[in-house]
Amino acid sequence: MVFGNSKNDQRDTRDIKDSKEMWKISCLSLCLWSGFLQAADWPQFLGPERNGTSRETGLSASWPEKGPPILWEKSIGEGYSGPVVAGDKLILFHRLDNKEVVECLDANTGNGLWKFGYTTEYVDNYCKGNGPRATPLIAGDRVYTLGVDGVLLALDLRTGKKVWHHDLTKEYQLAESFFGIGTSPLVEGDLLLVNVGPPGEGVLAFHKETGKEAWKAKCEPASYSSPVAVTIQGTRHVFFFTMSGLDSLDPKTGDVRFSKPWRSRQRSSVTAATPLVVQDQVFISASYGTGAVLLQVHDKDAKEIWQSDEVMSNHYNTCIYKDGFLYGCDGRQEGSARLRCVELASGKVRWTKEGFGCANMILAEGRLITLGEDGDLRLLEANPDDYKELARSHLLDKPCRAPLALGNGRLYARNDHKLICWNLKK
Repeated sequence: MVFGNSKNDQRDTRDIKDSKEMWKISCLSLCLWSGFLQAADWPQFLGPERNGTSRETGLSASWPEKGPPILWEKSIGEGYSGPVVAGDKLILFHRLDNKEVVECLDANTGNGLWKFGYTTEYVDNYCKGNGPRATPLIAGDRVYTLGVDGVLLALDLRTGKKVWHHDLTKEYQLAESFFGIGTSPLVEGDLLLVNVGPPGEGVLAFHKETGKEAWKAKCEPASYSSPVAVTIQGTRHVFFFTMSGLDSLDPKTGDVRFSKPWRSRQRSSVTAATPLVVQDQVFISASYGTGAVLLQVHDKDAKEIWQSDEVMSNHYNTCIYKDGFLYGCDGRQEGSARLRCVELASGKVRWTKEGFGCANMILAEGRLITLGEDGDLRLLEANPDDYKELARSHLLDKPCRAPLALGNGRLYARNDHKLICWNLKK
């Protein structure tokens, strides 16, 4: 082969140079994309993967008795809705006087960026608080919230302007529930899914951009559990833990693939923990004499692996999974709930920490960050051999029932009158 200065040779040289430039650009893009992925947001209930797990690194392995360094704190209204974070924006959903208020804050400083409020007349018949229960959802340039009396709202993340809304209680004639509406919405593809439908139509799907109804699922009425979407053996499932049990839905059509009845025989009971998916297995748990069951999922059915009311009965906190083990709160909130470690495959209890109480939890770098109802913030080893406490501080007044959020090294927690941001970076 002869190399010369022909037009083809010049074109080949340019192609090589262009290829090198494209390779450089691709590498730069990959680095930028990797950096974006590492800038860990907490945009929805239970975090990025809806399982209470964070991929952040470089966090403190302990902190002083007075707690981690406080970056900022803010007086807020009541509610059990957890904060969510995307980039430099934090969304808070709370009640101020007679309004449910969606508020956008600067996640770095706590300074307000915008507010959107609407009137509510909700009064809890059991004196469990009148604020919103459902955690907001940030998806793309939208914020979605579901109020305690059924207002489903889509707002522009940048400006706070209303994009669309539904008054679900009026439009779908929802029956009154024990503690209002408390299931957090889920975006799946082009749809927004909520578990708030009337009997026979327990799940509703709306087009996320327009709010137009897409489908209604033929399943049981709503619970306080929030849905989760996963792919198992090539099939996309959306799991809803309804009032009567677990339903697997086809997210495109709302068709029910299979159901697993699982509820208390007590009428005055609620289901609140979110289904936890580990590979091709789904774990669900409820209190009120119900207990837990582990299922192995196939395309259109599920096989029971084990069940027990003596292992893990979640009142409202969802278990955390790590390396073959579950960590979760067993027992009723009103009683003596305890922290437990359970072997997922067998249901064997490895250890129990009595008197721990109910607590919201996040797993990060092999450690559990927990905020108890009593306001104690703890850092624990996720250790199947024994309960190991690394740090503990009493930082908020009880009751603390709202989920935690961890974003970009900052931990956010709230009660009925205060929101705090701590620095967890080393």
